[in-house]
Amino acid sequence: MGSLRLRLVQAGYRRDEALTIFFGIRVMFALGLFFLFSTSIVFERPNLLLALGGLGVGYILPGMLLARMAKRRAHRIRLALADALDLLVVSVEAGLGLDQAMTRVGEELAFAYPELSSELKLINLELRAGKPRAEALRNLADRTGVDDLSALVTMLIQTDKFGTSVAQSLRVYSETLRTKRRQRAEEAAAKTGVKMVFPLVLCIFPSIWVVTIGPAAIKFVTVLFPMVEGTNK
Repeated sequence: MGSLRLRLVQAGYRRDEALTIFFGIRVMFALGLFFLFSTSIVFERPNLLLALGGLGVGYILPGMLLARMAKRRAHRIRLALADALDLLVVSVEAGLGLDQAMTRVGEELAFAYPELSSELKLINLELRAGKPRAEALRNLADRTGVDDLSALVTMLIQTDKFGTSVAQSLRVYSETLRTKRRQRAEEAAAKTGVKMVFPLVLCIFPSIWVVTIGPAAIKFVTVLFPMVEGTNK
Protein backbone atom coordinates (compact mmCIF):
# COMPACT_ATOMS: atom_id res chain seq x y z
CA MET A 1 0.00 0.00 0.00
CA GLY A 2 1.05 3.56 -0.65
CA SER A 3 1.39 6.06 2.15
CA LEU A 4 -1.99 7.68 1.47
CA ARG A 5 -3.76 4.36 1.15
CA LEU A 6 -2.15 3.21 4.39
CA ARG A 7 -3.29 6.41 6.13
CA LEU A 8 -6.85 5.77 4.96
CA VAL A 9 -6.70 2.23 6.30
CA GLN A 10 -5.32 3.48 9.63
CA ALA A 11 -8.24 5.92 9.81
CA GLY A 12 -10.68 3.03 9.33
CA TYR A 13 -11.50 3.37 5.61
CA ARG A 14 -10.64 0.02 4.00
CA ARG A 15 -12.97 0.03 0.99
CA ASP A 16 -11.42 -0.05 -2.46
CA GLU A 17 -13.06 3.23 -3.50
CA ALA A 18 -11.85 5.10 -0.38
CA LEU A 19 -8.80 6.46 -2.20
CA THR A 20 -10.91 7.74 -5.10
CA ILE A 21 -13.41 9.35 -2.74
CA PHE A 22 -10.60 11.03 -0.81
CA PHE A 23 -9.07 12.50 -3.97
CA GLY A 24 -12.53 13.73 -4.98
CA ILE A 25 -12.98 15.45 -1.63
CA ARG A 26 -9.52 16.99 -1.89
CA VAL A 27 -10.21 18.37 -5.39
CA MET A 28 -13.63 19.69 -4.33
CA PHE A 29 -12.13 21.48 -1.32
CA ALA A 30 -9.35 23.02 -3.40
CA LEU A 31 -11.62 24.20 -6.22
CA GLY A 32 -14.30 25.39 -3.81
CA LEU A 33 -11.88 27.62 -1.88
CA PHE A 34 -10.32 28.81 -5.14
CA PHE A 35 -13.65 29.96 -6.55
CA LEU A 36 -14.69 31.40 -3.19
CA PHE A 37 -11.64 33.67 -2.98
CA SER A 38 -11.49 34.45 -6.71
CA THR A 39 -15.03 35.90 -6.82
CA SER A 40 -16.54 38.91 -5.10
CA ILE A 41 -18.47 36.85 -2.54
CA VAL A 42 -15.93 37.32 0.24
CA PHE A 43 -13.97 40.35 -0.94
CA GLU A 44 -15.08 43.35 -2.95
CA ARG A 45 -12.49 42.71 -5.64
CA PRO A 46 -11.18 39.30 -6.72
CA ASN A 47 -7.68 38.52 -5.48
CA LEU A 48 -5.67 35.97 -7.45
CA LEU A 49 -3.04 35.57 -4.72
CA LEU A 50 -5.65 34.71 -2.09
CA ALA A 51 -7.36 32.40 -4.56
CA LEU A 52 -4.14 30.47 -5.11
CA GLY A 53 -3.61 30.34 -1.35
CA GLY A 54 -7.12 28.98 -0.91
CA LEU A 55 -6.38 26.38 -3.59
CA GLY A 56 -3.35 25.18 -1.64
CA VAL A 57 -5.18 25.18 1.70
CA GLY A 58 -8.09 23.26 0.20
CA TYR A 59 -5.69 20.64 -1.12
CA ILE A 60 -3.80 20.24 2.18
CA LEU A 61 -6.72 20.44 4.63
CA PRO A 62 -8.30 17.01 3.88
CA GLY A 63 -4.93 15.34 4.42
CA MET A 64 -4.56 17.05 7.79
CA LEU A 65 -8.05 15.98 8.83
CA LEU A 66 -7.34 12.40 7.72
CA ALA A 67 -4.11 12.32 9.73
CA ARG A 68 -5.97 13.55 12.80
CA MET A 69 -8.68 10.90 12.36
CA ALA A 70 -6.02 8.19 12.06
CA LYS A 71 -4.29 9.50 15.19
CA ARG A 72 -7.52 9.46 17.19
CA ARG A 73 -8.32 5.93 16.06
CA ALA A 74 -4.81 4.77 17.00
CA HIS A 75 -5.26 6.37 20.42
CA ARG A 76 -8.54 4.51 20.99
CA ILE A 77 -6.89 1.24 19.98
CA ARG A 78 -3.97 1.95 22.31
CA LEU A 79 -6.35 2.49 25.23
CA ALA A 80 -8.17 -0.76 24.46
CA LEU A 81 -5.04 -2.86 24.17
CA ALA A 82 -4.48 -3.44 27.90
CA ASP A 83 -7.99 -4.83 28.48
CA ALA A 84 -7.74 -6.92 25.31
CA LEU A 85 -4.47 -8.44 26.52
CA ASP A 86 -6.04 -9.41 29.85
CA LEU A 87 -8.87 -11.18 28.03
CA LEU A 88 -6.38 -12.80 25.69
CA VAL A 89 -4.32 -14.14 28.60
CA VAL A 90 -7.44 -15.57 30.26
CA SER A 91 -8.57 -17.19 27.02
CA VAL A 92 -5.18 -18.76 26.28
CA GLU A 93 -4.79 -20.04 29.84
CA ALA A 94 -8.29 -21.52 29.62
CA GLY A 95 -7.11 -23.77 26.80
CA LEU A 96 -7.94 -21.88 23.60
CA GLY A 97 -5.40 -21.54 20.83
CA LEU A 98 -4.08 -18.13 19.91
CA ASP A 99 -6.27 -17.82 16.81
CA GLN A 100 -9.42 -18.87 18.64
CA ALA A 101 -8.51 -16.61 21.57
CA MET A 102 -8.17 -13.55 19.31
CA THR A 103 -11.52 -14.37 17.71
CA ARG A 104 -13.14 -14.68 21.14
CA VAL A 105 -11.60 -11.43 22.37
CA GLY A 106 -12.78 -9.66 19.22
CA GLU A 107 -16.34 -10.80 19.90
CA GLU A 108 -16.20 -9.74 23.56
CA LEU A 109 -14.82 -6.27 22.77
CA ALA A 110 -17.30 -5.47 20.00
CA PHE A 111 -19.34 -3.11 22.20
CA ALA A 112 -16.65 -1.47 24.34
CA TYR A 113 -13.85 -1.16 21.76
CA PRO A 114 -15.26 -1.54 18.22
CA GLU A 115 -12.05 -0.45 16.45
CA LEU A 116 -9.84 -3.12 18.03
CA SER A 117 -12.63 -5.69 17.73
CA SER A 118 -12.91 -5.15 13.97
CA GLU A 119 -9.14 -5.50 13.58
CA LEU A 120 -9.10 -8.80 15.49
CA LYS A 121 -12.01 -10.10 13.44
CA LEU A 122 -10.15 -9.15 10.28
CA ILE A 123 -7.20 -11.28 11.42
CA ASN A 124 -9.57 -14.24 11.70
CA LEU A 125 -10.82 -13.64 8.16
CA GLU A 126 -7.24 -13.47 6.82
CA LEU A 127 -6.35 -16.72 8.57
CA ARG A 128 -9.42 -18.40 7.12
CA ALA A 129 -8.40 -17.16 3.68
CA GLY A 130 -5.09 -18.99 4.03
CA LYS A 131 -2.64 -16.32 5.07
CA PRO A 132 0.14 -17.33 7.49
CA ARG A 133 -0.32 -16.15 11.05
CA ALA A 134 2.86 -14.04 10.96
CA GLU A 135 1.70 -12.17 7.86
CA ALA A 136 -1.78 -11.60 9.31
CA LEU A 137 -0.25 -10.20 12.51
CA ARG A 138 2.08 -7.90 10.56
CA ASN A 139 -0.90 -6.65 8.58
CA LEU A 140 -2.60 -5.86 11.89
CA ALA A 141 0.36 -3.73 12.98
CA ASP A 142 0.41 -1.90 9.63
CA ARG A 143 -3.35 -1.24 9.63
CA THR A 144 -3.37 0.32 13.09
CA GLY A 145 -0.07 2.19 13.27
CA VAL A 146 0.12 1.66 17.05
CA ASP A 147 3.62 1.12 18.44
CA ASP A 148 2.45 -1.00 21.37
CA LEU A 149 0.51 -3.26 19.03
CA SER A 150 3.52 -3.57 16.73
CA ALA A 151 5.62 -4.69 19.70
CA LEU A 152 2.92 -7.20 20.64
CA VAL A 153 2.89 -8.57 17.10
CA THR A 154 6.68 -8.95 17.14
CA MET A 155 6.49 -10.76 20.47
CA LEU A 156 3.79 -13.16 19.22
CA ILE A 157 5.74 -13.95 16.05
CA GLN A 158 8.89 -14.68 18.06
CA THR A 159 6.92 -16.79 20.53
CA ASP A 160 5.44 -18.84 17.70
CA LYS A 161 8.86 -19.17 16.06
CA PHE A 162 10.77 -20.35 19.14
CA GLY A 163 7.94 -22.36 20.70
CA THR A 164 7.82 -20.58 24.05
CA SER A 165 4.72 -20.23 26.23
CA VAL A 166 2.21 -17.84 24.68
CA ALA A 167 0.31 -17.32 27.95
CA GLN A 168 3.46 -16.42 29.89
CA SER A 169 4.65 -14.06 27.17
CA LEU A 170 1.26 -12.34 27.01
CA ARG A 171 1.16 -11.96 30.80
CA VAL A 172 4.62 -10.37 30.90
CA TYR A 173 3.79 -8.03 28.05
CA SER A 174 0.46 -7.11 29.67
CA GLU A 175 2.26 -6.03 32.83
CA THR A 176 4.78 -4.06 30.77
CA LEU A 177 1.99 -2.38 28.83
CA ARG A 178 0.16 -1.33 31.97
CA THR A 179 3.39 0.11 33.36
CA LYS A 180 3.87 2.13 30.17
CA ARG A 181 0.26 3.27 30.35
CA ARG A 182 0.75 4.50 33.91
CA GLN A 183 3.95 6.28 32.91
CA ARG A 184 2.12 8.04 30.06
CA ALA A 185 -0.55 9.17 32.50
CA GLU A 186 2.09 10.52 34.89
CA GLU A 187 3.82 12.31 32.03
CA ALA A 188 0.54 13.89 30.91
CA ALA A 189 -0.16 14.98 34.48
CA ALA A 190 3.29 16.56 34.74
CA LYS A 191 2.64 18.57 31.57
CA THR A 192 -0.64 19.97 32.91
CA GLY A 193 1.05 22.80 34.82
CA VAL A 194 2.84 24.05 31.71
CA LYS A 195 -0.30 23.82 29.58
CA MET A 196 -2.28 25.83 32.15
CA VAL A 197 0.06 28.82 31.96
CA PHE A 198 -1.44 30.31 28.80
CA PRO A 199 -5.12 30.00 29.88
CA LEU A 200 -4.20 31.53 33.23
CA VAL A 201 -2.35 34.45 31.67
CA LEU A 202 -4.87 35.14 28.91
CA CYS A 203 -8.18 34.41 30.65
CA ILE A 204 -7.97 34.38 34.45
CA PHE A 205 -5.32 36.96 35.30
CA PRO A 206 -7.03 39.84 33.40
CA SER A 207 -10.26 39.15 35.30
CA ILE A 208 -8.39 39.14 38.62
CA TRP A 209 -6.69 42.42 37.74
CA VAL A 210 -10.02 44.03 36.87
CA VAL A 211 -11.57 42.90 40.16
CA THR A 212 -8.62 43.87 42.36
CA ILE A 213 -7.27 46.99 40.63
CA GLY A 214 -10.55 48.25 39.12
CA PRO A 215 -12.08 49.78 42.29
CA ALA A 216 -8.80 51.46 43.24
CA ALA A 217 -8.41 52.86 39.72
CA ILE A 218 -11.96 54.25 39.75
CA LYS A 219 -11.36 55.83 43.17
CA PHE A 220 -8.07 57.28 41.95
CA VAL A 221 -9.72 58.82 38.89
CA THR A 222 -12.64 60.31 40.85
CA VAL A 223 -10.24 61.92 43.35
CA LEU A 224 -7.52 63.02 40.94
CA PHE A 225 -9.60 64.58 38.16
CA PRO A 226 -11.34 67.21 40.36
CA MET A 227 -7.93 68.21 41.76
CA VAL A 228 -6.47 68.58 38.26
CA GLU A 229 -9.47 70.62 37.07
CA GLY A 230 -9.22 72.90 40.13
CA THR A 231 -5.52 73.48 39.50
CA ASN A 232 -6.14 74.39 35.84
CA LYS A 233 -8.79 76.94 36.87
